[in-house]
Amino acid sequence: MPGPADAPLWLGVDLGTQGVRAVLVDGTGAVLGSGAAPLERDVREGERHEQDPAEWWSATCTATRAALAGRGGRPVAGVSIDATSGTLVVQDARGRAAGPALMYDDRRAAREALLAQDAGAALWNELGYRMQASWALPKAAWLSARNAVPAGHRLAHQADHVGARLAGHPVPTDWSHALKTGYDLLRDAWPDAVLERLGVDPAVLPPVVAPGTRVAVVSASAAQESGVPAGTPIVAGMTDGCAAQVATAALAPGQWCSALGTTLVLKGSTPDLLHDPSGAVYCHRNPDGGWLPGGASSTGAGVLATDLPGADLDVLTARARERGVPAGATYPLAGRGERFPFVADDAEGFDLGGPPGGDAADRLQRVAHGVAYVERLAFDVLAGLGADVSGPVVATGGAGRNDWWTQLRADVLQRPVAVPEESGSALGSAVLAAAPPGRLAETARSMVRIRRRFDPDPARADELTEGYARLVAALDDRGWLGSVPPGFRKATFMNVQDRNVAFLNSAGEGEGPS
Repeated sequence: MPGPADAPLWLGVDLGTQGVRAVLVDGTGAVLGSGAAPLERDVREGERHEQDPAEWWSATCTATRAALAGRGGRPVAGVSIDATSGTLVVQDARGRAAGPALMYDDRRAAREALLAQDAGAALWNELGYRMQASWALPKAAWLSARNAVPAGHRLAHQADHVGARLAGHPVPTDWSHALKTGYDLLRDAWPDAVLERLGVDPAVLPPVVAPGTRVAVVSASAAQESGVPAGTPIVAGMTDGCAAQVATAALAPGQWCSALGTTLVLKGSTPDLLHDPSGAVYCHRNPDGGWLPGGASSTGAGVLATDLPGADLDVLTARARERGVPAGATYPLAGRGERFPFVADDAEGFDLGGPPGGDAADRLQRVAHGVAYVERLAFDVLAGLGADVSGPVVATGGAGRNDWWTQLRADVLQRPVAVPEESGSALGSAVLAAAPPGRLAETARSMVRIRRRFDPDPARADELTEGYARLVAALDDRGWLGSVPPGFRKATFMNVQDRNVAFLNSAGEGEGPS
């Protein structure tokens, strides 16, 4: 039911890798308009990945104009922007790009990442993560070493840059986008001594504010291009992963969201900072207080695009639904290397003990079980780090539309799994724009609508635990679980060790877990 003609609306903008999406919502979370535009000027060559920031702006304008087309004159009370984490661009004094953007997965700064890790080792250990080649701080050092940040210029994150285009001048960044640039989340300050050791002038980095802070208003010229009314407050955002979490309302301790698309990403809320020596889990700050830990697996539904191209997954799901727990163990990794719930650069997918010549429905069934078991392993690892994982799980991503798969995940986890009506980073940014300071979780609860709740079937707990145990045993046998925390609860599969040994021996994989 539409709200009053003068009730405020909120605009969220999501800057992704392949496109920009914008949504317009009211105070109840109802989506009143949406728009999208592709990003096509994308340059990839080896370790290099660049985009044209001018296209970010033109695509944003296309998306926002479409989202605002049906607002009917109602006021827009705020706009917030999320973007890819670790993307960096050089800006001039007006906030215009001075060159191409280095995207979140550009890895040309591998040498600088080693230097950054060494220069700030004590701080990174305190914050609970390790510098990586794709992070923004190594990129900043790489650019500085090449004199790519001239006098009067500065570095900006992707969301900051589009915010500057909306405002007509540079704007502060937020502590979420600044995390991978080395911002000290414990002291609310740039680590000047670390930056100077890397040859990065602290003056080229933007001021930092809390997500949800009003940083500027939309200028008259930007209003003409974007359709966002002049004077609309611009609210500091969060990274795309954090914004997607906001869109699930999983922001209180014990609550978690699990996004299953091409890959599997878990994010939750804890009162205390989690420390993972492997670097697989790292924490953003929660604007309400506390922390937002998370990790991203390389496994997920993406393997189906390769294994079952063009298949009718609805038909295959109906057939898979009739089958029980598959024999053996399936680890559905499409490429090479895993980053969460364990770190193993040499990890490769496997499918052991399945029926010879299994059909497409069998492959879907085995992949679905394998992903669900990896998800359970992720929660066990998080628990081993000290996280409260007792609360409900909110499922998003493309696979969340498959009710059979979602029910399977609830049964494997033995906890309720809820699926929202709407999800996505753009919605999370709109919620962030609407939230008063310190009330993000409360605002999200009032604006996020749940489509369906899947309750676990306790009758399936034992057989699914055995399936989970077989996968963990196979991973452990390969030596890939060496990075998991000491508190990891291996007790969940020790009670079926004999069965694991028999399975692994029959598959030619040696002995089971010790």
